[in-house]
Amino acid sequence: MRTQGNHYTLDQIGALDNLDQRNFRGIPGKHFVGNDLGLTGCEVSINKLPAGKGMPFVHAHKKNEELYIVLRGSGTFYVDGGEFPLAEGSLIRVAPDGARALTAGDEDLYFICIQAEAGSLMQATLEDGYKLPVLASWMQA
Repeated sequence: MRTQGNHYTLDQIGALDNLDQRNFRGIPGKHFVGNDLGLTGCEVSINKLPAGKGMPFVHAHKKNEELYIVLRGSGTFYVDGGEFPLAEGSLIRVAPDGARALTAGDEDLYFICIQAEAGSLMQATLEDGYKLPVLASWMQA
């Protein structure tokens, strides 16, 4: 159920274990959230690869770098002809031209992939964020 306010969009996709019910262009377990949330600076997909299964192709991008964040499970990541193991907590950044793919190991692999145009970040959080003179409910004295 999606909720929208002036400065936010909230959506609920359900339990990660149910991601295999999602399908993107014939790829089960892949759900893009950009359109649902109205993202304007990046694209995000939430993914589940069943144990022993992998991406069906190696791919690269024209402009976007990708950040893969492994939430649960293990597997193998392929980039530019080399391979290395993945596990919960693995963070992998791949440049646009990097040839990439991944596969799940003996257990289901859950990960988030964030795409953004390489070189487009103009300021990081420390320079961009600022404190406001309001308090959330848990901040009350």
